[in-house]
Amino acid sequence: MASTSDIKNGLCINHSNDVYKVVEFLHVKPGKGPAFVRTKLKSLKSGKVIDNTFPAGHKIDVVRVERRKFQFLYKDDSGFNFMDNETYDQVNIQESIIDNSEFLKEGDTIEVLFHAEKNEPLTVDLPQYVSLEVTYTEPGEKGNTANNATKPATLETGATIKVPLFVNEGDTVKVETATGNYMERVKN
Repeated sequence: MASTSDIKNGLCINHSNDVYKVVEFLHVKPGKGPAFVRTKLKSLKSGKVIDNTFPAGHKIDVVRVERRKFQFLYKDDSGFNFMDNETYDQVNIQESIIDNSEFLKEGDTIEVLFHAEKNEPLTVDLPQYVSLEVTYTEPGEKGNTANNATKPATLETGATIKVPLFVNEGDTVKVETATGNYMERVKN
């Protein structure tokens, strides 16, 4: 058991029959009354973010977690299949715990956060940026560049994003996985 003085960003705790990750915290010592810790907690099962306040010295149940590197193999009806880079074991992970799964390409290396005692996957962290090929986009009109004009483009994974008019089919683009935003065209 730990106490509120051990709270830090990224810490995983058991709270209200769920596993939460501390997103933000603030130790508050008001002029009058006891100290407390104000936190933002993100549920690793539902993804919902809640605000919670713990009194100073309150005992918290810390969850031991492990980060492991996996390689994405393929997607089928049962979910996404990954291979552990160290043991070569395969694991199937449901799409519900993978944020922005439309940017996963076969062969990509990702990190999976596991509950150490139960050995169950909690979250899947994609790389911050991925480079993907544009498989379909309308040709851009010459001279139509007044205000950062964009057009939809379909990527090799099937995801659709907005790209500038100068991007053509066959180009490789860098995409931020958290937001799905176009970052730049990658030179081959």
